Amino acid sequence: MAYSMEAFDVLVIGCGFCGSVIARRQAEKGKKMLVLERRSHIAGNMFDEYDDNNILVHRYGPHTFHTNIAAVYTFITQYGEWDDYVLKCATDLDGVLSPVPFNFETIDLLYEKTDATELKHRLRKRYSGRETVTIVELLECEDVLIKKYAEKLFELDYRPYTAKQWGVEPKDILPEVLRRVPVRLSYVNAYFDDEYQCVPKHGYTRFFENLLDHNNIQVELNTNALDFLKADVDSGQISFNGKHLDIPVVYTGALDELLEYRYGRLPYRSLRFDYQTKNIDSFQGSAVTAYPKAKGYTRITEYKKLPLQDVAGVTTVAYEYPLRSDGEAGDEPYYPILTEENTSVYEKYKRDAERIQNLFVCGRLADYQYYNMDAAVKRAFEVENKII
Repeated sequence: MAYSMEAFDVLVIGCGFCGSVIARRQAEKGKKMLVLERRSHIAGNMFDEYDDNNILVHRYGPHTFHTNIAAVYTFITQYGEWDDYVLKCATDLDGVLSPVPFNFETIDLLYEKTDATELKHRLRKRYSGRETVTIVELLECEDVLIKKYAEKLFELDYRPYTAKQWGVEPKDILPEVLRRVPVRLSYVNAYFDDEYQCVPKHGYTRFFENLLDHNNIQVELNTNALDFLKADVDSGQISFNGKHLDIPVVYTGALDELLEYRYGRLPYRSLRFDYQTKNIDSFQGSAVTAYPKAKGYTRITEYKKLPLQDVAGVTTVAYEYPLRSDGEAGDEPYYPILTEENTSVYEKYKRDAERIQNLFVCGRLADYQYYNMDAAVKRAFEVENKII
């Protein structure tokens, strides 16, 4: 490479949320940062841009920021304007469009009035004082009526959607995945309950440009760090271009790839997007609508509504197709497949990585965790605080 590593205090691999947040916080402390990104753009999977319809689209799937962590919200709002935005989603239950998370409106749509009234009464009584309950709890409920409702939701939505999205049966997925989308015990129609819910006024890419705009940060795109970076577990050392590297290295990519698949490849899910232009003002009622039983695709996002954009007579939609990432066909690894077997293999990689003292792993791929954006920022705070 054309520059010398001696000019930098910290090397960061990847400039999604974790890499960019750590780079900025270290730069503010006077550290010279080199950020290497293998893609042609910054912002990781939050990258967005205007399409031919002049509609801002998210190239790697829909993203809205939500958090209850005040420190995270305070941090992100330093780097651009953010607009309040409450995401509303729907799902197709055999032709019936229901809000997601499921709520009491779902019951009204699926049951006759008398049965719906009785079911809502039992739910309020059984889970008194609670706003939501997980599908796992409902499936285990001793009340037969509640359990049958849970089984109906499971068969109409959770089972087919989970099998299609993750490529495995729900029984093989860790329960935390099924718990991500709860069932509401009210008529509240909002995907999240967090205190802070927003989207960047000028898009995520602009936010990341602001975040990385510091004299102590140098970003190199189209650069695969693993062409130069080698991690030697046995010696506990990292080399760059064949030379020993003793500065901190923050790695946000797939840990199995860094450690040369010594325990085999960790499985991930990837996504393929089919973007379509519709010459109408509105395509669907919600920004995001799931189709658990549709062939191939899991959901459709209408980007004109994420955020609301004043573009008349045309709209852009994206059909989302999940697929397995084999790491060889150019598929982007999006989500770790969280089964007991996979997490057990990951723990082996993690233990090996911990033998390299100047290596700091952080992020959805490196931690093999399904992070929301706020959790990624919080994780970046934690890792950055460990860098000496």
